[in-house]
Order: sequence, then structure tokens, then C-alpha cells
Amino acid sequence: MEDIKILIADDEPEILKLLQRYIEKEGYSVDTASDGLEAISLFNQNEYHLVILDIMMPQIDGIEVCRRLRNDTNVPIIMLTAKDDEIDKVLGLRIGADDYMTKPFGMNELMARVNAHLRRYLVLSGGSNLTNKNILEFNNLKIDLKSYMVYRGKELLNLTAKEFELLKFFASHPNQVFTKAQIFKYVWGDEYIEDDNTVMVHIRRLRKKIEVNPEKPQFIQTVWGIGYKFVEE
Repeated sequence: MEDIKILIADDEPEILKLLQRYIEKEGYSVDTASDGLEAISLFNQNEYHLVILDIMMPQIDGIEVCRRLRNDTNVPIIMLTAKDDEIDKVLGLRIGADDYMTKPFGMNELMARVNAHLRRYLVLSGGSNLTNKNILEFNNLKIDLKSYMVYRGKELLNLTAKEFELLKFFASHPNQVFTKAQIFKYVWGDEYIEDDNTVMVHIRRLRKKIEVNPEKPQFIQTVWGIGYKFVEE
């Protein structure tokens, strides 16, 4: 296995040691930090392929660490939270986290998510957090996360701010199925109201802009009876 390096930041020593021991058993290299400042310092000194951040940490919390890292890298970030607080989860995803887990969690589930995010990241970016760090590319669709520009082939698409946030959310979680309620909560940051067509309307408008054939969408596909998913291939 190639040398894949993971950074874990958590202010609980026992959890930090447990995570490090378990992940190293899977063959990965691990660095640890006990607060947000140390995590940022380590990240600036090393190249990592994935970051695991606890939300509640001293100095700088995990949300702010995630925000700062996301300005410079597209390395997968998994957030950990001890609170069953939907606000923390939504905020984490909106500022660029790829996934979250609520403590306590099973180590097998954590490793399944770690492996899934690493596979996608290594395929898309070639494994370097210095390569296309702000770009997501899917076939003829290119999404520049830093400049908020989206291209279909060579054509620059004119997306509204909310359409971009919706596309960014979908593209950051490829092949995952989301209900309308989940999409609304993550993108709009509010509780979904039954019979509200906001999500459907925005998806319809977005499809018209990014799809070659909006009637037979390649990217944003409907999962009947459940919701929608973004298909990367």
C-alpha cells in the first residue's frame, strides 16, 4: 500500500489514541493533534490525504479549522461531534466537510467512510492536496470551488449563488442519495416544510444549466420514492 497519511485532531487523549491505533492497523500513517492550532500547524508542514476533526476542541474549534483548511485544499475532511446537534452537522457540511460522525461510533463504520473518501480523493486528484485543490471535475463538468465558476466543456455557466451551493453539495457527496428534507437542511440551513417545492425548482433549474439533456440528466438523478443523487460517472 502506498504511504497514505491521515491527520486526526481531537482533545480527548483516549479517543485520539484509539483512532490512531485502529487506523494505523489498516496500514495508514497517522499524525495526531490535541487542539485546532496544532492541527493547522501540522497540516501546513505535511501533506495529508484525509483529515478527521473533532468539532469541540480548545484554541480553535473543528469548524474553524475546517473552514481554514478548505481555503487551501480539497483533502477529504470527516467531522466528529459528541453532540447530536443538527446545526453543527449542517454547518460543517456547508463550509466544506465531506462527512460527519456522531460519538460514540463504530470503528468499522468509521473505516468504511475513511476508505470510501480516500478512494474518491485519490482517483480525482491523483493523491496530492496540491493538485487541483479547488477543482472538482466530472466528465465535461468542472466546478471551481474558489472562484464559484462552473464550466460545461469550455462554456462558463451562469449559476445563481444558491444553484452553485446546491451543485457543490451534490458534487461533494457523489453517489449518495439524499431526501428533499436533507438537501434543504444542508443547502438552505433550515427545516424542510412539507409540500415546499423549493428543492425541486432549484434542481430543475440547475439541470437546465449543467445537463446536456435535462430530460435525461447525467449528473443529478432522481431516486424515485427517496430523493436525488449526483452520479459522477
